[in-house]
Amino acid sequence: MDAIMLQEKLVERLLCHRVKTSRQKEKQYVGFATLPNQVHRKSVKKGFDFTLMVAGESGMGKSTLVNSLFLTDLYKDRKLLNAEERINQTVEIIKHTVDIEEKGVKLKLTIVDTPGFGDAVNNNECWKPITDYIDQQFEQYFRDESGLNRKNIQDNRVHCCLYFIPPFGHGLRPVDVEFMKALHEKVNVVPLIAKADCLTPNEIKKLKDRVREEIERFGIKVYQFPECDSDEDEEFKQLDKELKECCPFAVIGSNTVVEARGQRVRGRLYPWGIVEVENQSHCDFVKLRNILIRSHMHDLKDVTCDVHYENYRAQCIQDMTSKMTQDNRMESPIPILPLPTPDVETDRLIKMKDEELARMQEMLNKMQQHIHDGKD
Repeated sequence: MDAIMLQEKLVERLLCHRVKTSRQKEKQYVGFATLPNQVHRKSVKKGFDFTLMVAGESGMGKSTLVNSLFLTDLYKDRKLLNAEERINQTVEIIKHTVDIEEKGVKLKLTIVDTPGFGDAVNNNECWKPITDYIDQQFEQYFRDESGLNRKNIQDNRVHCCLYFIPPFGHGLRPVDVEFMKALHEKVNVVPLIAKADCLTPNEIKKLKDRVREEIERFGIKVYQFPECDSDEDEEFKQLDKELKECCPFAVIGSNTVVEARGQRVRGRLYPWGIVEVENQSHCDFVKLRNILIRSHMHDLKDVTCDVHYENYRAQCIQDMTSKMTQDNRMESPIPILPLPTPDVETDRLIKMKDEELARMQEMLNKMQQHIHDGKD
């Protein structure tokens, strides 16, 4: 009986100690450590948006790759053009918007397609409609941001542009260089080597090295991956290093499910074997998907907002200020004339006038003195 009572007292003391400890911790706990959870809940409730542009000549697999990336069918209503229609086709801008939800997180995805780019015989300034579209989205956002109602601003700015490089050449063509140089100050450009299953691994490596060398030689500013923080683990640093070394990404797209090694995978079936889209030894599709969606989507949006849009906004404000200054000068009731620079002749005339005024003042004084003496 005494042993049982002793055990009960011991348990009671332990419980009292735990309660006191928890109360002490509650007194030391302020609560701002929950701020990340609050931001997370608010962001998930609001949802996210992302605008992706795809550019490249027809037949490079742009539509297939986009469907493979987001596991959706954005081009089910697409009309394929015949040869005669392609000859007369000009560069168009077509938007496809779809709402995707995964594990309670909503994403409003907008794909901006550019059919007709690079398909003409004369491709001089064929990128002009694309740059105009990007500027129009910047202008619309700038107007909305400067308006009275700023609560529900819709962000249609292009956050990333995937540019498809043909695998058949020996590097960048002149149209590739001019396109990327026209866009690299306006949007995050990510170059891709399309239809990588046309090349052997050795050919892919040589083409990547050549494209990287030409990008540096021509001064093209493609999207730069942010540096890893010092506190990141080694595995993450290694993955980041591999991603940087993979650019430009050699990609393959497919919406067909085939059977390989007893498993059903997305890929392409050839007489000599199967090319698996999500096999990293076959192509860089998984690495590209990780960048666009899993690891760098927010950084792409930040660079668009903090760099490209801010440059556009600063230029707009500078143009508006200079225009207002010019208009004020033109509308001023008093003409603003430049002050003449004094010369030797002007100084001589001023001196003569001063001497003449002095003589007149002296004569006036003598006359006043004469009148005063006459009165006396």
